[in-house]
Amino acid sequence: SAMIVRFLTKRFIGDYEPNTGSLYSRLVHLDGDHVAVQIQDTPGCIQVQEDCVQVLDSLSRCVKWAEGFLLVYSITDYSSYQSVQPLYQHIRKVHPDARTPIIIVGNKADLLHARQVQAKEGLQLADELGSLFLEISTSEDSQGVCDVFQYLCKEVSKLQHAGSTDRRRSSIIPRPKSPNMQDLKRRFKQALSSKVK
Repeated sequence: SAMIVRFLTKRFIGDYEPNTGSLYSRLVHLDGDHVAVQIQDTPGCIQVQEDCVQVLDSLSRCVKWAEGFLLVYSITDYSSYQSVQPLYQHIRKVHPDARTPIIIVGNKADLLHARQVQAKEGLQLADELGSLFLEISTSEDSQGVCDVFQYLCKEVSKLQHAGSTDRRRSSIIPRPKSPNMQDLKRRFKQALSSKVK
């Protein structure tokens, strides 16, 4: 939640309601173009709880429409790190295409004194899952947060471009020619004359 606010407003808000499910729409400057981006702050905690089925159902609805993912954990909270792999597996069930970009982000890199998750653990997990890994500080590094979102947007853009190229190649059905007015008039006259007889 703090990362999204930081990315969209450049401000850091230390006290917020996490995982609100809010959807944000913005125009983002990407490689000289303005790109419309929608970012959803999803309910991301997969833990054993009574309403686990509801959480997964809600998460699935969020995941279905998305084209790229940031899986964020706190380096000061080992349980948040442990939730990354189940989240990743859930996303891959909904989006089996391995090209769908998923980036693993270790947040709160400024709180080294409270670190519970080592950078090498984040890197190892990302390697196992075939994802990119970044460690940032949302509170201290606005540019780092921007870089994470920009990178994800670029990966999604590449995938969309590749997909549109594939679709164009596969649809080699020629476009119908615009109708010839003389031909239409002739056929119309034939139809009328056959009714008169």
